[in-house]
Amino acid sequence: MSETVRTMFATIAPRYDVSNTVLSLGIHHLWRRVVVRLSEAKAGMSVLDCATGTGDLALAFKRAVGAEGSVMGTDFCAEMMETAPDKATKRGLDIRFEVADAMNLHYPDNTFDIASISFGIRNVDVPAQALREMARVVRPSGRVVVLEFGQPKGFMGALYRFYSNYVIPFVGGMLTGNKEAYSYLNKTAAQFPSGSDFDDIMRETGMFARTSYKSLTFGIAFVYVGEVR
Repeated sequence: MSETVRTMFATIAPRYDVSNTVLSLGIHHLWRRVVVRLSEAKAGMSVLDCATGTGDLALAFKRAVGAEGSVMGTDFCAEMMETAPDKATKRGLDIRFEVADAMNLHYPDNTFDIASISFGIRNVDVPAQALREMARVVRPSGRVVVLEFGQPKGFMGALYRFYSNYVIPFVGGMLTGNKEAYSYLNKTAAQFPSGSDFDDIMRETGMFARTSYKSLTFGIAFVYVGEVR
């Protein structure tokens, strides 16, 4: 990952949770529940959550896999994870957090049952390489699950583009002091492949026996699932 992107996330980290909740109207919590459900996480499983940020998805996975299961949250930006351990501890959840780059994971092959990444795949330099790494560390028949923004169509698409182009940078800038960061995040989301286009990227890695995807909230976000060969 570029140092510029790492620095950008470090600057917005202290207010990231607040801005996420305000800008998504809380819907991102519902999206994460869908991710956990489609991952088919069960008690006793092991999960790797890449680009974990402040740990919200890691927390959701830990509730699903229970005390007998394990969750590792990783991020390439240490500052983004600063609040994550305390969030887990306050909720009575035992989760490990480590600095790691999704494109070069330092875990052995076939270590986890599930690997996930939420709103982070578009920020890695080579998304296909991150997908290959996530699949490598997952056991055969395990799952790689990706949550990422899409580009809704029609009337909803027009409303969403207005909201993304004007409201998100303005409000995000007010909340974090870094308007440019939210302009960047909006631009990357608008340009990133979604739906069948991203599904093609997953299939072309050659790491998955089958793939599928689900549109959320009129196509504002998508969940992608790949079953590892």
